[in-house]
Amino acid sequence: MKILPPALTSLIEAFGALPGVGPRTAERFAYYLVKRDASAAMKLADALQHLEGGIGYCKKTFALVSAGQELSDLYTDPSRDKRTIAVVAEPFDIVALEATGQYHGTYHVLGGLVSPIDGVAPDQLHIQELINRIDEDQVEEIILATNASVEGESTALYIRQQIDGRPVKLTRLARGLPIGVDLEYADQITLSRALEGRQAL
Repeated sequence: MKILPPALTSLIEAFGALPGVGPRTAERFAYYLVKRDASAAMKLADALQHLEGGIGYCKKTFALVSAGQELSDLYTDPSRDKRTIAVVAEPFDIVALEATGQYHGTYHVLGGLVSPIDGVAPDQLHIQELINRIDEDQVEEIILATNASVEGESTALYIRQQIDGRPVKLTRLARGLPIGVDLEYADQITLSRALEGRQAL
């Protein structure tokens, strides 16, 4: 006996396949669309339908761009400093850095992090393209803005080895204690990074 209509069950399963969405959340999403007027569901369906054909990747930075666009606006903008590159793992990491309003260089998206356990080798990432940009754009500084995880550290180390000997400054985002966190609740890696990055007052 079917408790829910197959159309609704399929929608719940589709939402449940998304990362971080559990069964209850998937049900809430589906019920929300059922309870709303049809325009909300149609708007979502239209956005999903145009997703694949409407997105491309910048040929230089590998950031997300509109389909048919060759280069990212953040790369072609004359006010951006092409001599500085922030290296990130995924395209949405750019959004986080841009939200600060403090960075005025360009970006380079690796497309992931080196992770032997997950079968991700360095040659599957856009590391060689990054090295090519050092010469093409006369890069002076590369900011490694990868996660403070084992994979992020491994990727940063690999990049450092690959650019060794080139006249480029290599920096890493500072690591430390987030505002509002008590020392007793901080993990050992965070505390170690905070000690390493301590500053004079």
